[in-house]
Amino acid sequence: MVAVTGIGVVSPHGDHPDAMFAALMRGESAIGEFIGDFPNAKPAAVASVAFDAGAWFTPLQLAGVDRVSQLAVAAATRALADAGAAGVYEPARVGVYVGCGMGGGASLEAGYISGLRNGRVPPLTVPAFMPNAPAAHVAMRLHATGPALTYAVACASSAVAIAEAAKAIRGGEVDMAIAGGSEAVLVPGVVKAWQVMQTLSVFAPGAAASSCRPFATDRGGFALGEGAAFLILESTERARARGARRHAELAGWGMSCDATHLTKPDAAGQRAAIGNALALADLAPRDVGYCNAHGTATRIGDQVESEALKAVWGTDIDRLRVSSTKSMHGHLLGAAGALEAAITTLALRESQLPPNANCASPDPACGLDLVLETGAVASGLDAAITSSFAFGGSNAVLVFRRA
Repeated sequence: MVAVTGIGVVSPHGDHPDAMFAALMRGESAIGEFIGDFPNAKPAAVASVAFDAGAWFTPLQLAGVDRVSQLAVAAATRALADAGAAGVYEPARVGVYVGCGMGGGASLEAGYISGLRNGRVPPLTVPAFMPNAPAAHVAMRLHATGPALTYAVACASSAVAIAEAAKAIRGGEVDMAIAGGSEAVLVPGVVKAWQVMQTLSVFAPGAAASSCRPFATDRGGFALGEGAAFLILESTERARARGARRHAELAGWGMSCDATHLTKPDAAGQRAAIGNALALADLAPRDVGYCNAHGTATRIGDQVESEALKAVWGTDIDRLRVSSTKSMHGHLLGAAGALEAAITTLALRESQLPPNANCASPDPACGLDLVLETGAVASGLDAAITSSFAFGGSNAVLVFRRA
């Protein structure tokens, strides 16, 4: 199997995995309000991160490094430190696998605005916004000279990146993988684009924190989030040989495409990805006790995901506890899979389940055993899954087991 030996985050709940997980277990929301500078702009619910770029980059470097790459470098560096793996591996045997859905949104938007206003576009706009910039910066910062690959699969991006990294570990292509994702698109143009799709939550003044209500009867969309999360993956044998702590084991992964619609999810495609992941992990559905769901709090998305879970678990669906932590940290788009993989890993390690927050009235049409309470303990939890279902019909599911 593949061991998770390091976790690094820059999240809406902070930059330490244990503190982040503790806040989630308390049901604390990191979601607030954002108002862009468009005419007649309406407030949007977002979850931002507190980040000091100057602690990681010089002013000269920052001229060409978008926030999405800044967050990636910080989270990946922290993951490597957590694994105690700096200098342990030959650089050519270390791979970087990064998911990023939209690249350097801030640099792209700033470049367009500058060009329209004064006819000048900053000269480093292209290298700042290119989607593979986070992977390149992580590789340079951590001196990883193996493959540095980027996966842009919308909301499944970083889950796919982690799965591909695990394949490379299992196949002997690399000895260590720095795998995860980053996203930073809380800029007026991008937020406005999501608003006009009518996928973002609408809320009363002062109620942004509880605006994302996955699987609830009154759900009405998600909150955009930003941040980065990375896992350090190694073979279980190598991790044991160097005496590394194993947070959990990545036992299986599955991917599929709905091939039906660009934005509308399909239960059959999701069911296939879940089934593939369980088969690779050699687990039956009843062996898995927790699902960190994709759970975007959209009307159709939550219903389709529920259908897929019930189809796979069948009569054992009551044995599966479910929560969507997007209710508290927002939807990180391309980085969502990585952050939720980190949270799922910690849930297994700590035998605790984060809540499906803000769900005062669970939708009976979804029919899932939601984790509605805070501080939920799962002493017998041995395996858990996390799902990422994306625009474009791409589905990615990761299965973790207790180390």
